[in-house]
Amino acid sequence: MSATAENPPVAAAATAVATAVVASAVEDRVTARVISDDPLYRKIPVALRFAPAEPLAVRIVFPAGLSPEGTENEWVFPRALLEAGLQAPTGTGDVRVWPCGRVQAVVEFHSPEGVAVIQFDIAALRRFLRRTNAAVTRQA
Repeated sequence: MSATAENPPVAAAATAVATAVVASAVEDRVTARVISDDPLYRKIPVALRFAPAEPLAVRIVFPAGLSPEGTENEWVFPRALLEAGLQAPTGTGDVRVWPCGRVQAVVEFHSPEGVAVIQFDIAALRRFLRRTNAAVTRQA
């Protein structure tokens, strides 16, 4: 499962802002949970990444062990989508985000191979977003 989300395009706007970008990248390693019909959820390590060259985008990278190809799966989508999804259900394309109670958020990934539903601690996502916002502020 690997795709670029079909949500608002980030490349054009990112290119305009990226010309003045020299800040360092942001990466957080977090533990997420795969949601399935199984009563026991499966914890997985996930990398949350932000590249100053694409200030409007974030990346969620899943480990190679989760894919049939044995390669990392990287999803790129608008940073604003992740931020908005912590408050209310958001997204209509390949990536959808919504809060699940007060301390969890769900990110749903759609690809031709199927759908993956992953649960994150909201605190981890907010911490990551604060770091990305600080990186954008530093480069302004």
